[in-house]
Formats: sequence, C-alpha cells, structure tokens
Amino acid sequence: MDTRALVELGRSGLAALVLSGLVVAADVTAATAGGWRLEEGVSVPSYAVAEPVASNLNIDVVALVCEEAGSERGMQLQLYLSSPGPLIPAGASPQQLKEQARAEVVLDGQVFPVDILFADDRVVLADARRQQAPVLSDRFVDALQAARTMQLRFDLLRMHPGDAREFDGEATIALGAGTGSQAVAAVRRCAEPSNRPMASVAVPSQ
Repeated sequence: MDTRALVELGRSGLAALVLSGLVVAADVTAATAGGWRLEEGVSVPSYAVAEPVASNLNIDVVALVCEEAGSERGMQLQLYLSSPGPLIPAGASPQQLKEQARAEVVLDGQVFPVDILFADDRVVLADARRQQAPVLSDRFVDALQAARTMQLRFDLLRMHPGDAREFDGEATIALGAGTGSQAVAAVRRCAEPSNRPMASVAVPSQ
C-alpha cells in the first residue's frame, strides 16, 4: 500500500461517521465484553469496538467488523483515527512516511502479517481475500477469539541512520478473556454463510 495516500483520509476519529448516513441505529456504549464493546439492539451484532490501552499512533478505536465480501461476508479489523491525516507515529511528519508500509498483528505472541488498506474514513487490516475483498482468515479469527491481548505493529517511516527498530508504530488492545471471546464469536456469526447479504457497516461515534 502507498502510505502517502493515507494523508487523504482527513477524518477525526469516529465523529464524522455519525453524518455519513450509513450509521446503524444501535448504540455501542453499554454492551461491554472484555475489551470489546458490541453493537446493541440486534440479534446478530455486525461489529465490536475496543480502544488501545497503550499506543504511539493516532488510533482512536479498533473495530472488528462484519463486511460484504463479494456475494459473501467476511471480517475486517478497521482502525479509526483520532486526528485528520495519515496513520502515523506521534512526533512524525507525513513527509517521513514510506512508499510501502508494513504491518503485523500479534495475538498472545502469535504473529500474523497483514495487508494495510485504506478507505475514505478508516484504515483496514486483513490477512486474506474472499472474492477479491480483504478479510481476516479463519486462522486469524480463531486466534483473536482466544487472545487476551492484541498488538498492532507498523513499519511506517523511512529509517534513519542508526535506527535499528523493525517497527516504529505500535498499539496494544486488551481483549479480555471469556466474555471477550464471546464478543468475537458474536460478530463472527454475522459473517456465516447462513446470514443474509448486508450493506457495508459504518461504526457510530462513541
């Protein structure tokens, strides 16, 4: 992915999504499951959101979202930013961004390289494709459902002489156990083949 294209995101966190016309009616403020907060008011939630507990990136929330994938459905990790502009480490400038970014997700020590993609209002992480659409693999979702901690690691900036860091941006999300697993399972049901096709989901403001 061309990292510089993320400069065009131009959204501030999730607040602008309320005006998008794609916002679902349910509120997410009360349903808490470990680190995840589930969509409320529906029998099959289409998303869950969690906030980083530690980060040097401008990430507001991380969303696990059930999305259309061609004629089927799949799951994505979607990052909503706390400031306009690119996904970027604190103190860095857009001019320092690499042409090609790199990322991985670490789930309780298990490493998953992921693709970084972008939309008008979010950054998407996925490790597989379904009918050409970016999705999370079953292996990834299995690990996510069992995990207590998720770390997002990014190689976003051009390296300077003497800088040996492999990743310059990181965010840690505490997922909880037990009920956190139930939250992932709930969103996973939305992606099952037995469920009807759906419109693309936008996560409402916190």
